[in-house]
Amino acid sequence: MGYLTHQVADAVAVFRRAAIHAPAQAGIFAGQNPSAYNAGDPVRLWVIQVVVIIGITQVLSLFLSRIRQPRVIAEVIGGILLGPSVMGHIPNFTNTVFPSQSIPLLTLTANIGLVLFLFIVGLEVDFRIINRNAKAAMAISAVGLIIPLGLGAALGVPIYHVFTDGDVNFGYFLLFVAVAIGITAFPVLCRILTELKLLDTTVGTVTLAAGVGNDVVGWILLALTVALVNSGNGITALWVLLAAVGYVLFLTIPVRLAFRWLARRTGALETGQPTRMLMTIIIILVFISAFYTDIIGIHAIFGGFLAGLIIPKDNGFAISVVEKLEDLVSILFIPLYFASTGLNTNLGLLNNGITWAYVVLICVIAFFSKFVGCAIVAKISGFNYRESGAIGALMSCKGLVELIVLNVGLTAGILDTRTFSMFVLHALVLTFMTTPLTILLYPAKYRKHVNSALDKEQAPATSSGDPSQRMSLEQTVKNRFLVVLDKVEQLPSIMTLTQLFQYPLGASSSVSLSDASIHKDNASLTSVETSPVLPKVPDSRTRPHHPSVTALRLIELTDRTSAVLKSQQADLLVQSDHVLNVFRTFGYLNRLPVSCALSVVGHEEFPSSVAKHASQASAQLVIVPWSGCSAASDDDTASLSTTEALFPQLQRSPVIAHSQYIRKVFADAPADVALFVDQTTPPPYTDQSTQHIFMPFFGGPDDRLALAFVAQLCMRRSVTATIIRVHKSSIHELTTVNTLNTIDEVKAQNVQSGFASVHHPYLHDTVYDFKDTQALAASEEADDQMWAEYMSPPVGSNSAFSRLTLQDQESTRPLHTVLSAVTDAIARSRQSHSRLLVVTGRSRSMQHDALHNELLELCTERGTSLTTDVQKTLGDVAAAFVAANSNVSLLVMQACSRR
Repeated sequence: MGYLTHQVADAVAVFRRAAIHAPAQAGIFAGQNPSAYNAGDPVRLWVIQVVVIIGITQVLSLFLSRIRQPRVIAEVIGGILLGPSVMGHIPNFTNTVFPSQSIPLLTLTANIGLVLFLFIVGLEVDFRIINRNAKAAMAISAVGLIIPLGLGAALGVPIYHVFTDGDVNFGYFLLFVAVAIGITAFPVLCRILTELKLLDTTVGTVTLAAGVGNDVVGWILLALTVALVNSGNGITALWVLLAAVGYVLFLTIPVRLAFRWLARRTGALETGQPTRMLMTIIIILVFISAFYTDIIGIHAIFGGFLAGLIIPKDNGFAISVVEKLEDLVSILFIPLYFASTGLNTNLGLLNNGITWAYVVLICVIAFFSKFVGCAIVAKISGFNYRESGAIGALMSCKGLVELIVLNVGLTAGILDTRTFSMFVLHALVLTFMTTPLTILLYPAKYRKHVNSALDKEQAPATSSGDPSQRMSLEQTVKNRFLVVLDKVEQLPSIMTLTQLFQYPLGASSSVSLSDASIHKDNASLTSVETSPVLPKVPDSRTRPHHPSVTALRLIELTDRTSAVLKSQQADLLVQSDHVLNVFRTFGYLNRLPVSCALSVVGHEEFPSSVAKHASQASAQLVIVPWSGCSAASDDDTASLSTTEALFPQLQRSPVIAHSQYIRKVFADAPADVALFVDQTTPPPYTDQSTQHIFMPFFGGPDDRLALAFVAQLCMRRSVTATIIRVHKSSIHELTTVNTLNTIDEVKAQNVQSGFASVHHPYLHDTVYDFKDTQALAASEEADDQMWAEYMSPPVGSNSAFSRLTLQDQESTRPLHTVLSAVTDAIARSRQSHSRLLVVTGRSRSMQHDALHNELLELCTERGTSLTTDVQKTLGDVAAAFVAANSNVSLLVMQACSRR
């Protein structure tokens, strides 16, 4: 019988004996100690063990993740700390928390989880990866296995004579040591490549492909070693190998085909979502496979691994299977397994110089046999020295798979506790050094991404840097949009906005802006002043370019296996992702060309991913929806303020991360950016349903961009707009904030005004920093010029200008005037059942604190506690609508500052 089968039988025998002698009643009220081991009810102590193991693992993981170490390091160190090496020296700790009677149940649970984990590892193995740089990957994989196997076997000779008593077969021992030295930890390698953002580099693709081949061959050799050890003689070993080969063929041909047929018949393969029946079949298949490989004398984990290899990868089906299992396995089962490993590891046995000398020798041979061989082959294959060094460092990673191999050797009696501890320490050292060594040899500035040439080819042209050079008028009409989607809840908002981009079918000059152009050249404008002044107006013989949209789906990369799989299969998921498919269908129905992209990156990399794809798509406008927005009904407004409904993140701890993401997109995107906050419920539909836009115009490049975009939207006959330009009178000062001279006084004034001070100096503010009055005057001149052109355009009865209502007002309290005007607009939109959209520029005009003081006063009047993150993310004008609980949708626009 196999090892796992013996464990099950022993556990059943223990429970049977315990049931015979079980007391009639039990519990703390009967005076029992819940931490005492009770064979009749072992779950009590098991729960205590689980809590201790998971707790120490999580604490270590929080620390080690900050130095970019994989989670397996925390799990192994946690197991060692709980074992005889550290906490075992505490009097009665081991006898109380991990008594010997409880170990069989803990080990059985851990091994069940290990079978499921190896099934997930099998799901991760995708042989299609080998096709990428196949020649170089196969050469690196072969050399990275042959040389370590040879040196490992040579190293096994002195270890056998020094540290064993000769009971273990010499050949079997050498074969096992060779496998332990030669194997590469593929699961941990995937996570390191993902964490270091190397999956889309040539180094990452080649290393991943080489790791797949190395991993599969290593598992075959390990299975062979275990089969030879358990067989006892050559004939039995032959039967074991034949039974294993037959089972592999049975799984990979008839069972795989039958499962694929069933998955397709139930529709699960097309949708990528396994049904409950399929999940039941998968779980049964995993454990039957584990049972078979265990009883023939190999190990149960090989059965789980083989079952994972036959699961289809189409349409993210394997990813969905992983998502249903991974949390239970990674949070509960794997820490239990490594706790068992730690209980068998005793670093106290490494108590003399010769032992430590061999530990160092194992580390040196295991590292350099991989590093040197793989690096040389990579250099011969055409990689430079840094890339070759990174490939060698990554291929030397050991990690979790190595520890599984060592546990198999300990269980099979090939290793004793001393040699087991030596090899565990070597696995820890090599895994720990993989990440920092890779960063040292291959820093980000030297990395070559697979589509870097495409990025360069598709990057939009920018101005030469001459401050006096304006954006060409052809670029002022927005035709290429990039919309960012990271949640399915954002789809209604984005659809609501993007349907306004589509010109009506049969559009001609009758729906275009009337003919006008700007011929003046303002040489005094700074680089930020290259924002649009007036849209290019096609004449009666031309037609606007048809708009197109690129939808970028952002998926957060976590340490979950499913997230790693998604990052590897991003090119396939872009065709099956449900969010993109819904938006793609929306574009088709609205005659709006939609192209899709998908990126799986860490949340801190979202802004750079947006900037990258905006450059690739040559986008003119990037649209980012506010993730925390939710439609608030009229019934909700009494109990929930607009600030809380729209910005729940800004009232709690995630404020920094989310605000940083939005503001870094504003700062880094190589195009104009619009933040869309949709928080209104759609009005009842009628044949006459329209869209009305309200825009306050205060001046500056962002407001001019917003004005030009509003005029473009009005090219649709169903869109009308009201634009109010408010001039601030200079005879009235609202607050004394400008007279405060110290930081403490400013903070005190903000708190008294209901404006919570949350300062993040590393995030960008919303004010353009003009260093001279000449630039400020040039901006004001551009404002006046654009406003004058819009106020008196050439007459056209059906032109976009006929749907624009422009008003000029003067007020000592501009924000209050705007809020009063938008209240009237809300009332009119409700009467006409039209949607209302407020479009604002993000900047606070050109003069610092020009509107900031009034915003503070407004917060005090309304009793609103508004964080500075709201104000800095949205700008003063949009923040005023939030502070006033206006319950309107906002489109906050910022002109690109890179031109």
